Amino acid sequence: MARVKRGMMHLKRRKNLLKRTKGYRWGRKSKITLAKVAARKAGVYAFAHRRDRKADFRRLWQIQINAAVRPHGLSYSRFINLLKKHKIELDRKILSQLAREYPAIFNKIVEVVKKQ
Repeated sequence: MARVKRGMMHLKRRKNLLKRTKGYRWGRKSKITLAKVAARKAGVYAFAHRRDRKADFRRLWQIQINAAVRPHGLSYSRFINLLKKHKIELDRKILSQLAREYPAIFNKIVEVVKKQ
């Protein structure tokens, strides 16, 4: 029976691995053993930090909203509380975007919320 030669698959796997670790420093970009470890760790970090990124952005939006409402004499938490009381359902991403790019519209929202 003919034997199976696996040189082609070996080279293909190696090439794909080195493609994934391209741009890494030192031997991690060229030495197979180091590249395997680096690629595995990179995958683990990417998986974990996809979740962290969501929290990071939420924190950033909160800071931007807080900075935008301070001149109006409000704090972030009081502003969000007033939004909920007035049943204005804008999420933090949209609010921070309005505060950055359309301050006039954001100011109108703040004025509506501040009226009792």
